[in-house]
Amino acid sequence: MKALLTRRSITIAVIAVLIAVVTLVFVNLGGSNGPITGLANTVSKPLQTLAANVARVFENIYSSIYRYDDLMAQYEILAKRLSERERDYREANDLRAENERFRALFGFQERHRGYEQEQATVVSRSGDNWSSSFTINIGYENSKIARGNGVATEYGVLIGQVTDVGARDSTVITVLDTTFSAGAFVGEGEGRATVKGDFSLMRSGLLMLDRIGDKLIILPGDSVVTSGVSGIFPAGLIVGEVVEVHRHSTGIGRYATVKPMRDVDTITHVFVITGFDVPDQAETEAEG
Repeated sequence: MKALLTRRSITIAVIAVLIAVVTLVFVNLGGSNGPITGLANTVSKPLQTLAANVARVFENIYSSIYRYDDLMAQYEILAKRLSERERDYREANDLRAENERFRALFGFQERHRGYEQEQATVVSRSGDNWSSSFTINIGYENSKIARGNGVATEYGVLIGQVTDVGARDSTVITVLDTTFSAGAFVGEGEGRATVKGDFSLMRSGLLMLDRIGDKLIILPGDSVVTSGVSGIFPAGLIVGEVVEVHRHSTGIGRYATVKPMRDVDTITHVFVITGFDVPDQAETEAEG
C-alpha cells in the first residue's frame, strides 16, 4: 500500500510541476501587459487553482503515509506488549498450578502419615484398545517400588496398580483395565463390594462395582473407596462414585457402573504407595 501511494504521489507532483512551468512560460512570453499576458492570466488562474488543489491532495496523501507509518509503529509496540503479558499470564498460571500440586501433596502426606510412598511422573501411555496403562519414571534402581503397589494422586484418589517394574521405569495398569480389581466400601463404608475393570465399560471410562449384597442399598452418587481388607491397597482411597445400578442379565445379583474420581488419561504426577499400616482383622470386621 505504501509503495502504491508513493508512486501516485510522484505522478501528481510531476503534473503539478508541469502546470506551474506552463503557467510561468505563458506569463513571461507576453511581459506584464498585452493580450498574451491577459490570455495567460486567464488560462493560468484555473491552472493555478488546479495546481493548488493538486498540492493539497499531495499534502494529504503525504500526511496519510506518515500517519500510516506511525500507526504501524504503534501497532508493533502494542503487539509486543501483548505478547509479553500473555507470557507472564502463562507463567503465573503454571506457578499457580504447581503451588496447588505441592499444597495437595503436603495435605496427602499429612493425612496418610502411615504411608511409605514414592513420587513419580507419567512418561507415556498405552495405545492398546484392550488395556489401560501408563509408564512412570521410577523403577527398582531409583526407588522402593514393587509389583502390586497401589498408585494414587496427591488427593488420595486411586489411579491403578504397578504390574511391571524395570530398572528406571515401571508399568501401571489403571483402574479401568480389565485386570484391575479391589475390595471396596460403598456409601460411606456401609457395605462391601468389589470394584473392577470391565472391557465393555472401559471405552466409556467406567468401572464395574460387583458382588453387591442383596440388602445393601446403593444409590447414584454414592462414594466408592478401598476397603483395605485384602491388604493390597490401603483403606480409604477414593475410587469413584456410583453412576447407575443394574441387575445382571442372569437375574441373579446386581452390579453398578462407577465413574472414576480422576480422569486417568490426563494424570501427570502420581504417588506409588510402597508401604502402609494394615488394620487388624478385628478392626476390619468392625468397619464392615
